[in-house]
Amino acid sequence: MPTPRVRLGDLSVGFVHSLADAVRSVGHDPAPLFEQYGLDAARLGEAGARLSIARYMRLGHSAIELCNAPWLGLRMGQLSRLSQSGMAGVTAAQAPTVREAARTLIRFEALYGSNYRGQSSFHEDASGAWLRFYSISPYNAYNRFVVDSILSGWLHQLSILAGTTLRAEKLEIEFDAPPYAARYADLSEHPPLFDAGVNQLRLSQHSLGLRNPDHCPSTWQHLLTLCERELEQLTRTRSLGEKITQLLGPLLNGGREPDLEEVASRLKLPTWTLRRKLADEGTRFRSILNDTRRDLAMTYIRDTELAFGEIAYLLGFASAEAFQRAFKRWNGQTPGEFRRSQRHTA
Repeated sequence: MPTPRVRLGDLSVGFVHSLADAVRSVGHDPAPLFEQYGLDAARLGEAGARLSIARYMRLGHSAIELCNAPWLGLRMGQLSRLSQSGMAGVTAAQAPTVREAARTLIRFEALYGSNYRGQSSFHEDASGAWLRFYSISPYNAYNRFVVDSILSGWLHQLSILAGTTLRAEKLEIEFDAPPYAARYADLSEHPPLFDAGVNQLRLSQHSLGLRNPDHCPSTWQHLLTLCERELEQLTRTRSLGEKITQLLGPLLNGGREPDLEEVASRLKLPTWTLRRKLADEGTRFRSILNDTRRDLAMTYIRDTELAFGEIAYLLGFASAEAFQRAFKRWNGQTPGEFRRSQRHTA
C-alpha cells in the first residue's frame, strides 16, 4: 500500500497554547488531554514544531467534548496572541498599522500554517478590506472551531496591536448557523451571514489605518527581511511536477477536474511547452493528477471523518461511484476497506 505524499496541511504548535488557555478558562485542565496527543512541554517547546491539520482538528474536537463547549474556538481567538503565529506573528506585532499587520499575517501564513487546498487572502478596496480564511469543507464537529478561532483571533490580535477594540463591519461564515450563533455578536457590527460562500471579515478604512504605538521602523524592516527569506526557502520547489502538485489542491473541487490547459495557463506556459517539460522529467500531467488524487483520497479517508461522497466531491469526481472505482484501481481496496484497515492499525 503506497504512503500518501500529499498532506492536508499542518500548523505551528503555537496554536495549541490558545486552545489550552481556552480549556482552562472554562474550568478544565488541558494537560491530560494534551498528553494523549503527545503534546507535552518538550514538544510544545520545539523550535518550528508542527501539528497536522487532521490531528489538530481531532484535538480541538476532544477539547470541545471535554468542556461541553462547541463555541470553544471563539474563546480561543479571544485568548490568542500574535506571538503564537511564530515569526510572522512577531513581525506583524511590529507593523506600523492594522492594515500592515493584517497583510503580514496573511502574506506569511505559510510560516505558521499550511493548507494544501487553499490559503488566506487580503482584499482591499476604497472603503475597506476583506480578510479571507480558507478552511477544509464540508463542515462538521471537527472543523468549525478552526474557522471560529481564526476569525475571532484576527480581530482580537489586531485590537491588541491598535490598543482599541476592533469590530468587523461584516462577518461571513461558510457553515450554517450553529446553536451558539449568538456568541458571534461581539465580533461584528452586523449579525454574521452564515452559509456564505467564503469565511471572511471586513474592516473599514478607519480600522485599517489605526496605528501601532509599539512600531519601530528599523525592527519592522529587519523582521520583514527575515520572513521573506524564510518564506523563499520554504516555498522553493525542485521540479515542475511538484509545482503542478501544489497547484492542483485548490483546483480539485466540485465534481470537476482541472485539465492540462488550465494548469498551463496558471503556470503561464503554452500547453505544448508544459507537456514537453513534463516529458523531460519523465512524467505526464495525467500521472501527476492521478497520484495527487490518490494521495489526497488516502489522507482524507485516514485522517478525517468525511463521507466518501464528500471526498469524491472534494477531489473533482463526477460521482461517488467514479471515485470508488478509481480508488479500487489505485490501491486494490475499496475506500471502506482502506478506512477500516487504518482504524484497525491506529
